[in-house]
Amino acid sequence: MRVLIATDAWAPQVNGVVRTLQSLAACARGMGHTVEFVTPEGFRTWPLPTYPDLRIALPSQKEIARRIEAIAPDAVHIATEGPIGLSVRRYCRRHGLPFNTSFTTKFPEYIRARAPIPESWSYAVLRRFHGAALATTVATPSLMSELRGHGFRNLAFWTRGVDTELFRPDRAIDLGLPRPIFVSLGRLAVEKNLDAFLSLDLPGSKVVIGHGPQEAELRRKYPEAKFLGLLAGETLAAHLAAADVFVFPSRTDTFGIVQLEALASGLPVAAFPVTGPRDVLGNAPVGALNENLRQACLDALEIDRAQCRTFALAHSWESSTRQFLGLAERVAAASSRRSAKIFARGFAGSRHQNVT
Repeated sequence: MRVLIATDAWAPQVNGVVRTLQSLAACARGMGHTVEFVTPEGFRTWPLPTYPDLRIALPSQKEIARRIEAIAPDAVHIATEGPIGLSVRRYCRRHGLPFNTSFTTKFPEYIRARAPIPESWSYAVLRRFHGAALATTVATPSLMSELRGHGFRNLAFWTRGVDTELFRPDRAIDLGLPRPIFVSLGRLAVEKNLDAFLSLDLPGSKVVIGHGPQEAELRRKYPEAKFLGLLAGETLAAHLAAADVFVFPSRTDTFGIVQLEALASGLPVAAFPVTGPRDVLGNAPVGALNENLRQACLDALEIDRAQCRTFALAHSWESSTRQFLGLAERVAAASSRRSAKIFARGFAGSRHQNVT
């Protein structure tokens, strides 16, 4: 099966969406399938307001059509609601092609944190966008329940995985910092709620990995914290494994792959009891969820790191990929049925003309 994925999030961006799609493509290849991407590459871009490090594509509809037709996919999946996703959605609607979508980011909450726009307005726009899909995939039961409450339909599960070969406890290096070490990893932006972590009175050291539009402000505000900037690959894995607790202060993430990466590195998670942490951790003894984030951090210090690693080993990208491909096969089947009907109508019309 050949699957086309449309995404506005792509390298050089470093985030959960990009890591998910790259891992998915690699696993799908190993299973004998092909995943091709329509991305911002090759299009003019402009910086996203309030977040200049992220650039949004200005796609040509003609070029979008050319790329789709060159790939000739069996199934289409639209991963993001940006200009690339909108353009591919427009093409599919115009040509009667079924497709799936993903809901991965709570844009209404992100937008509301930056501008006085009611979340209900943004959810109405997203509901219309996803409403045309055969299925809209979500990563957790909590998110599915939330979206149903906002009027979304045709929801399906597509969970996430982790690279347990890259993220391992034995990669840990000595950071030369007082212990215990509490670490956070991700985009340094207002929606990630890093103030909730960095303002805590905790023993030992606080470490932040990542970059983003709030970085300069956070560095000025919390000079005692250690900001390591953007890290990747084995360097990231080594620094992550060097800590004692992974702190995930976000209240808006729909999943948070970084939690699985931390657990694979042997780090317990400290977080608020919200969508994302609640679903990733469940009832497993690998994290501490508490509205008092300081207490969650301290409680996480008592968790057995070996259990964290064992938990992560059960969340493979192979399982995630099979789930995705199963949903893509439904799209491919719907596409085949549509093609058969078009052929049948054309054949019937041809016979009628020949008879008359």
